[in-house]
Amino acid sequence: MAFGITRVELNAWKTSVTHGETAFLTHYWFDPRFPNFNTVTKVGNANLGRLTQWCIENGLNPKYIHNRSPFPHFDLIGPKQLEILRKENLIHHLAKFKLVE
Repeated sequence: MAFGITRVELNAWKTSVTHGETAFLTHYWFDPRFPNFNTVTKVGNANLGRLTQWCIENGLNPKYIHNRSPFPHFDLIGPKQLEILRKENLIHHLAKFKLVE
């Protein structure tokens, strides 16, 4: 389940993804498989070729893309999430979800 985002933020992400843009959506999240993490960043792009290339360029295995039409995405958690958010200059994601030291 996603927490901490608005319907407007979610819809903006969905629109960007369906237009073939690489879009980022960070939200609070609970998954008992990952008890040490409480946020996830979904990196989406409806163009699977672009999303696959983005994964490769960022050292991520594209095999873990969630190919869920119409919103394919890769889930970032933990240290790699922080690394990518910094690299993409998404400082507002880091601040909003208190992911910065």
